[in-house]
Amino acid sequence: MDTALEQLAEAHGVATWYRDARRRRVDVDPDVVRRVLGLLGVSADTPAQVQDAVAATRQPGLPATLVLRQGRSLSIRAPGVLTDEYGADMPVQDVLPADLAPGWYSLTSGERHTTVLVAPPTLPEPPHTWGWMLQLYALRSAQSWGVGDLADLREFIAWTATAHGSGAVLVNPLHAVTPTLPVQPSPYSPSSRRFVNPLYLRIADIGGYRRGDPALRAEVDALRVDPGGERIDHDAIWKAKQAALELLWQAERAPRPVMSDQLGDFATFYALAERHGPRWSRWPSELKRPATASADPRRVAFHAWVQQQCDEQLTAAQDAARGMAIGVVHDLAVGVDPEGADAWALQDVLAIGTTVGAPPDTFNQQGQDWGLPPWRPDRLAATGYAAYRDMLRAVLAHADGLRIDHIAGLWRLWWVPPGASPDQGTYVNYDAEAMLAVLALEAQRAGAVVIGEDLGTVEPEVTETLADQRMLGSAVLWFARDEQAPGTPLLAPQRWAQCAAASISTHDLPTALGFLRGEHVRARAALGLLNDEAAEWTQAAVERAELVELLRTEGLLRADGEDDDEIVVAMHALLGRTPCQLLLVSPYDVVGELRQPNLPGTVDEYPNWRLPLPVTLEQLQRDPRVGRVVAALRSAGSAASLSVEP
Repeated sequence: MDTALEQLAEAHGVATWYRDARRRRVDVDPDVVRRVLGLLGVSADTPAQVQDAVAATRQPGLPATLVLRQGRSLSIRAPGVLTDEYGADMPVQDVLPADLAPGWYSLTSGERHTTVLVAPPTLPEPPHTWGWMLQLYALRSAQSWGVGDLADLREFIAWTATAHGSGAVLVNPLHAVTPTLPVQPSPYSPSSRRFVNPLYLRIADIGGYRRGDPALRAEVDALRVDPGGERIDHDAIWKAKQAALELLWQAERAPRPVMSDQLGDFATFYALAERHGPRWSRWPSELKRPATASADPRRVAFHAWVQQQCDEQLTAAQDAARGMAIGVVHDLAVGVDPEGADAWALQDVLAIGTTVGAPPDTFNQQGQDWGLPPWRPDRLAATGYAAYRDMLRAVLAHADGLRIDHIAGLWRLWWVPPGASPDQGTYVNYDAEAMLAVLALEAQRAGAVVIGEDLGTVEPEVTETLADQRMLGSAVLWFARDEQAPGTPLLAPQRWAQCAAASISTHDLPTALGFLRGEHVRARAALGLLNDEAAEWTQAAVERAELVELLRTEGLLRADGEDDDEIVVAMHALLGRTPCQLLLVSPYDVVGELRQPNLPGTVDEYPNWRLPLPVTLEQLQRDPRVGRVVAALRSAGSAASLSVEP
């Protein structure tokens, strides 16, 4: 690759090489670099274009966004006027002072306006506590309509806070889906991260239902979906709840809520998708942009009203968590559907047509394409990170904590150009300092703890920076090995990182019982996903033996203890011995569920995101296994024991 192209790529944050999972250098094809530069609006097809583009990067000027931490000053090139969020002006000469309060400012210098972000130095120290990690859709009750809902969440929180003194409840992403059939079941491929999936509404808690006459209630009740199915039928539940919501909205005389611009755009997208289909790229040209689109005002009002109901029920769930050490922790997906509401509304700051994924590795030799468009780092900076800020604010509005999926994406993302295979991509770097500063400021304002999912192949800088910022990383039992010595046995619990949220598993990994019985091997073998089934079974047996040996070494399992239920309890006691600041327990592990919620590498071959818990909420509340696991966790002298009983 010629030097000029390398310089141009570096100036725009496009990687010309990277290190793979084995830390070997991999050079990126120059044509891939040129294509990705083109996606950033930089022409680099000819040597002359490259030279011109390199020269343009050397032009002096004030950046579109300035970021500083409270307590630090920052030199600027010209005097100007700094305006805070409340309209107060402050003249500045050649430096932004160190005593600025955290917040958003605008710096005016002549005709130029620059966004200035002042972030707190760090977040407050997260409390030492323990809690639960829920796939809410799977937590059905006698009152819910075939899928766990926000009232189930509220009830679960009230129960575990009172009965166990738990300090947190982490829920899967509750992001909105596109309002057409089939309904997207994955919470990690949403239409919008700024709004909520109406599937999670408890119909009987809506004011129009409570105020309704017996005839209206009977009509609504007749739509209820049987909560006892072996699979969660998202389509049937969507149709039933939409019909019920229509009845209640009309019974309330079709109110037309006052809408913010963001809510108006979202509700307009929903109304247009109902009429023109779920793929906005195929809509008539005048509808492809919010500025020129219009829709039936009644349908827009209806969808805005539905979001108001979501807002009220989310507030009620969060209120139930008051007094917990942390409270409700929401999960933020890494991206959005390219044909969804956010991609339509935010297309100017997203690289539409491009998708993010991962480079080739041992398990995915062709790489991965997640089908989600990335933020454009240049457009984020040019717009003062407003879209990113507003998205965080929307999720944090009802959150006491925020888990960020693939937090390494704040540093860099693997871009796959349109039509290319995942291995024909490269990393694009983001201004991690700015991304983290926005996150820190908005989390501080919300009083929220931040958890970064940093599992897998992640640069050490990511985990180190999270700890410096008092943001928690992630620790999972299956991955708890010495990263400097691959193939070594599981780490003793005392060696786990303190600045982490720890769990036995995740939604993408085997459950506790599934691991012990090799369900992850059986399921993949049944689907023809294994090249060497015998080797996989051998490896599973080795890993089980390693775990059992560690539990015995720690004195948590009898020498002759081989009962699966006994081992599962001991696994939670092991978790309790770690110094991790937050310990998370999954109902799947407590009740002995074999099947994991999601099996990576499959779509329809496996019932991803469609598996309910084998017990209802009411049954879980009476299950003696809950008490045994909680007692084991809390008796181990860990962060769990620091939770305060209400």
